[in-house]
Amino acid sequence: MTVLRLARSELKRMTGGLLPKLTILALTMVPLLYGAVYLYANWDPYGHLNNLDAALVVEDSGATNADGTRLEAGAKVADSLVEGNVFHWVPVESSTEADAGVSSGQYAFALKIPKDFSANLVSPGSFDSASQAMLNVTTNDANNYLLSTIVDKLTTAVHTTVAKEVGEETANQLLTGFGTIHSKMVQAADGASQLADGVATLRDGTVTLHEGTSALSSGADQLYAGQLKLRDGANQLTDGAGQLSSGLAVLKDKTATLPTDTQTLASGAAQVAAGNAQLNTKVQDVAAQLEAVDQGLRNRVVESNSRLVASGVLTQAQADKVLADFDATAAASPMAAAKGKIQADAAQVQQLATGSEAVSVGAAQLAAGMPALKGAIAQASAGADQLHTGAAALAAGEQSAVDGAAGLADGARKIDAGAAQLSDGAGQAATGSRTLSDEIGKGAGQVPNPDDAQKSNLSQVMADPVAVSNVSQAKAGSYGAGLAPFFLTLAMWIGIFMLVQAMRPITQRALASNAPSWKIALGGWLPFFLVSVVQASLLTLVADLALGLNPAHPVLMWLLMLAAAMAFSALIQGIVALLGSPGKLVVLILLVLQLVSSGGTFPWQTTPEPLHVVHQILPMGYVVTGMRHLVYGGDLSMIAPTFVGLLGYTVLGAAMSTLAVRKNKYWTLKTLKPEIAV
Repeated sequence: MTVLRLARSELKRMTGGLLPKLTILALTMVPLLYGAVYLYANWDPYGHLNNLDAALVVEDSGATNADGTRLEAGAKVADSLVEGNVFHWVPVESSTEADAGVSSGQYAFALKIPKDFSANLVSPGSFDSASQAMLNVTTNDANNYLLSTIVDKLTTAVHTTVAKEVGEETANQLLTGFGTIHSKMVQAADGASQLADGVATLRDGTVTLHEGTSALSSGADQLYAGQLKLRDGANQLTDGAGQLSSGLAVLKDKTATLPTDTQTLASGAAQVAAGNAQLNTKVQDVAAQLEAVDQGLRNRVVESNSRLVASGVLTQAQADKVLADFDATAAASPMAAAKGKIQADAAQVQQLATGSEAVSVGAAQLAAGMPALKGAIAQASAGADQLHTGAAALAAGEQSAVDGAAGLADGARKIDAGAAQLSDGAGQAATGSRTLSDEIGKGAGQVPNPDDAQKSNLSQVMADPVAVSNVSQAKAGSYGAGLAPFFLTLAMWIGIFMLVQAMRPITQRALASNAPSWKIALGGWLPFFLVSVVQASLLTLVADLALGLNPAHPVLMWLLMLAAAMAFSALIQGIVALLGSPGKLVVLILLVLQLVSSGGTFPWQTTPEPLHVVHQILPMGYVVTGMRHLVYGGDLSMIAPTFVGLLGYTVLGAAMSTLAVRKNKYWTLKTLKPEIAV
């Protein structure tokens, strides 16, 4: 008895009448009923989400930005959602009505934009009242469990978009503040330069004054010497004393406003010092605010990671990795560079404030010395008057004139010393004011002053410093295409499993023959294999032509389906042949184990550890992986090992079938009357 005769005999038995033929036809269609119909029903569910009614409540009352513009963020978000047409958004007047609709099933879920949404978005402009803007979502798992996951992705996308827009606006305002600081420092540098020019003029005047007082001192000394000769030239002395009196009167008039002028100078220097102190305070505040903003961003990332870890979206290790990446990106971001720049500028502004304070103190000392100088000039004028009077009365008291000349010489030397001090102080003030002007100019040059294009670019980078470039090496065209490898493979196992309900793994007639065990086993398996080949071919044709799967390698996919049919039919036929009716339960258990370990929906690595072993041992996981590579156009290097592995499973099934033939050639009472028959 040949193998083909054994197989033909079983097929003849199954097609001997109308009902058996219909049975074979029905069994052939089982994979189509399970695999193709399921894929047809779930081919593109995300493309039909707009058939779901979702309540949209907009209570946002708007807000005013720091620049006076009006922000209607709630209406903008609502318009973008409606235009996106992901869901069928139904405007609802109140949150209570929306919640009731979700509870009753009228709405799949509700998205509510609260009254203070826009106000909270602009609140970061005030450090005292910053608040997060909230989007309130109401879901009900009684409507559909997976819908909550889809809504979470939608609200996350809305949150990201709104946060990016608001971040750009906040960063733009920050950069505008840098420009304002720059312009104010330039103005301060111009003012300091003008102050330096004025102090330089004052210094030149004091030099001239010093030269005059030096001449006055020399003249007084000469006057004293001349007094000794007054007795020989009283008339000449009278004329000279008159000239001296007139000159000192002019000097007195010319220097009358000098205390007021120097006091004005001191007041101006004090104002510059106060202004620089205010500038220093503001720059220090900006540096502190930048640090607070940086820490606030990091705290938000930490909070977001905590929520994602709590919700199971991320593991703690992934959350730590996200935080580490954020810290590394923040350390290398333009924001960090700008913060460092501001902190460096803050130190220079502090030096500037200290220098301007020193200038103010010097100017105050100069102003304090002016009254003494004025008094000295007045005293010199009075002395000259006395000299003139004494010269007129020289004939009456030459000795008194000599004494007066000595006093005049002493006063002139004091005046000269005061003028020298005034000249030195004015020189120091000129140097300090010039240094002040130079340092303010340097500081202004180091403060960023971005133009509109630079602010726009930096604002976008600071608001969204990380961009993701996705490269898909192999991509499923739709949700159904993503499930196809799993459900086509699963349908083949179920379809072949159904064959054992109507076809005999080993015929009793063959067992009674003298044919070798391997021939009987092979003859019992061939009918299963032939029907499973028809099942696989029909399922492949319907998936490709009717559903539009369009695999990247259609011929290889069909061959893999045939190889899977070969391995599955050999295993199922061998198990049932070896174990009998309990073998059907074993096949069902293997189906359940492969259902949860093959990685058809979630990656198999996410399953419990014991199921990893199941994935490595049983064939369905390898078929699912191979189907994905052939359907989506992935790497083909693992296809050949998959075919070899399926051939190995076929050999294993044939071995079990051969063992079953040897076992069942010896009949027992249990063979004639089994304990259970399914």
